[in-house]
Amino acid sequence: MRIAVQAENDAIESRVAATPETVKSLAALGAEVTVETRAGRNSAILDEAYAAAGATIAPDAAAAVKDADVVLRVRRPAAAELAGVKPGAVVLAILDPYDHIDALQSLAGAGVSAFAMELIPRITRAQTMDVLSSQANLAGYRAVIDAASAYERAIPMMMTAAGSVQPARIFIMGVGVAGLQAIATARRIGGVVTATDVRPATKEQVLSLGAKFIAVEDDEFAAAETAAGYAKPMSPEYQAKQAALTASHIAKQDIVVTTALIPGRAAPILITAEMVRSMQPGSIIIDLAVERGGNCELSRPGETVVTDNGVKIIGNLNVAGRVPATASALYARNLLAFLKPLIDPETKNLAINWDDEIVKATVLTREGALTHPNFQATATAQAPEMPDDRPESSAPTIEPAAQPEAEAAPDASPAPTGAAKPRQRTRSGKGANQTGP
Repeated sequence: MRIAVQAENDAIESRVAATPETVKSLAALGAEVTVETRAGRNSAILDEAYAAAGATIAPDAAAAVKDADVVLRVRRPAAAELAGVKPGAVVLAILDPYDHIDALQSLAGAGVSAFAMELIPRITRAQTMDVLSSQANLAGYRAVIDAASAYERAIPMMMTAAGSVQPARIFIMGVGVAGLQAIATARRIGGVVTATDVRPATKEQVLSLGAKFIAVEDDEFAAAETAAGYAKPMSPEYQAKQAALTASHIAKQDIVVTTALIPGRAAPILITAEMVRSMQPGSIIIDLAVERGGNCELSRPGETVVTDNGVKIIGNLNVAGRVPATASALYARNLLAFLKPLIDPETKNLAINWDDEIVKATVLTREGALTHPNFQATATAQAPEMPDDRPESSAPTIEPAAQPEAEAAPDASPAPTGAAKPRQRTRSGKGANQTGP
């Protein structure tokens, strides 16, 4: 069995789908691993490290995938990049299936079995495969680090001979995996932290991290979470009350981090232009949902917007990839955990149980067809004459939900929905059409 690891070709992607650690583990399973040259360079992994772990170094992407049974990627590959793989080869990647049915159909036409790692089901057995959780965790951490770097004042309280320095007030909007890590990181660096989410279960998690919970806690709030851990759509009345509370709170904050995503939909607007205008000069907004349209009305993908009143709105792309070595290590372990059960320990070949719960939830294409029921209907409804000028690459989803037994959602995260009305999704530029962390 041959496993290929290709380099990512998106300009903003710094991660790689395998590390020397996972290469050794794959070799122990009986696989021959081929890694495209310089695939790990942006994650501080040299070709020599892969070779020392037992991998063969291929000169280019085509050579890497030739006769491959399995292809490991971070982002969705184009069908042309898979030319030369064995018929029915398995492709593991963050496929970004929503709104990209044309790309999925191309993968089906290539004859590969493509698995979307962001669709891992929310069960205990799948925790170690949980791509969304591992990447969102890092995105939440990095968001606070980026905010601290852009903030032109000290974060913690300081007592000096020249007087005291007041701590920064940091507000986290959305308490999934990224939000929880953002809270923890903000507390570690000395901020006064508050957080909000419409799911009642998150209140205890926020308080356990030493932050203050902000929400309109009425009867509707008490029933605002689905059995799967997602936020239910809230009534216009609740949204109005929550928006008023959020607006008054944001006006007093120095740093705001937004993390709200809803599966298959544009990110909800949580911070309006009016709210931004109420903030003090030098305040920072980090929009982790910018690749899905953004939680802030004024955010722009891949840009830092400075408003007339001096507020910085940072829309970094691929935030988990801003910690590339760690992100790659975690993602590679997720792929290894997913792949192990697909390999027969005796024959050392693929032996996929297509009726397995995890397999059924994640496989999108098989035997030349788009097989996942959630996307078959979309493909049928999609008008063929509509042009599609979106870029081919995909980006990982940011924020899954957290729950006690498993910190991942099947696709994107439940999110606070009560700040303001949603808007149409904006284009995110190269590589930002997504996760995708």
